[in-house]
Amino acid sequence: MKALLSLSAGIALLAVAPLTAQAQISTPQPSPKSTIQQRVGLTDITITYSRPSAKGRVIFGDSTSKAIVPYAKRWRTGANNSTTIKFSDDVTVEGKKVAAGEYALYTVPGKTTWTVVLSKDTKQGGNVANYKAADDVASFSVKPYKTTTKAETFTINFSDLTPATANVDMLWETTGAKFKVVADVDPKVMAQIEEKVAKNASAGPNDLAAAAVYYYDNDKDLKQALTWMQKANEKDPKFWNVHTEAKIRMKMKDYKGALTAAEQSRTLAQAAKNTDYVKMNDEIIASAKKNGAK
Repeated sequence: MKALLSLSAGIALLAVAPLTAQAQISTPQPSPKSTIQQRVGLTDITITYSRPSAKGRVIFGDSTSKAIVPYAKRWRTGANNSTTIKFSDDVTVEGKKVAAGEYALYTVPGKTTWTVVLSKDTKQGGNVANYKAADDVASFSVKPYKTTTKAETFTINFSDLTPATANVDMLWETTGAKFKVVADVDPKVMAQIEEKVAKNASAGPNDLAAAAVYYYDNDKDLKQALTWMQKANEKDPKFWNVHTEAKIRMKMKDYKGALTAAEQSRTLAQAAKNTDYVKMNDEIIASAKKNGAK
């Protein structure tokens, strides 16, 4: 009987032990993980990092200041694991060509200059003494600046966005440093236009309009842009596309044609009850008339 009781107790312990071992206490991390993503041109950029807070400490400084990020020392640019930056396509970072892929983002802060390094070794973390220069794929210098507001928690974000560029901004306490990423947009867009519009006699109005807008926005062949936009508007006149035709004609100094297109766009916009486009067309109409259009 005692043997049976002992066996039953043992089985019960075996059943409970794994459950007990799996039970863990979850607590907030002092440097929580964050992931940010931004599309630049046609390229997706993803940054993953941990965010320490100042908590009254000196952040950046020389060896005598007891700074937690001393000058001239390689820093993981965050806390915990390596900070990583991932590019879905080839990019140019501060003039350096960088292939698509994921890299560790290291920095060497200084009072007047920061060195920024992209490394193939994404597992190094804070063991910066073990880094190998052979793993570095790009290294460049940027100038730090003083911020107008204090960032208590280390922050990385994207700023100064354009259709093909963005700055990666690193901010902590009252210090900021940023570097520029340029996406290789034009060849990709031009290849699409070549395939879907230039070599496609049956291109639809949306593709025709998109190609025309890209040409207009990027100071390419305006005559070609006008041809595509006219075709789009012949097939399906939308007030925003007819308005773009007016803008293209204004840029070509075809003020009479711009006046006609703007008046048509204004009528369409009024029917759609879009007051913004009514106003924008009024501005083109006034400008075209000022330049002699009737």
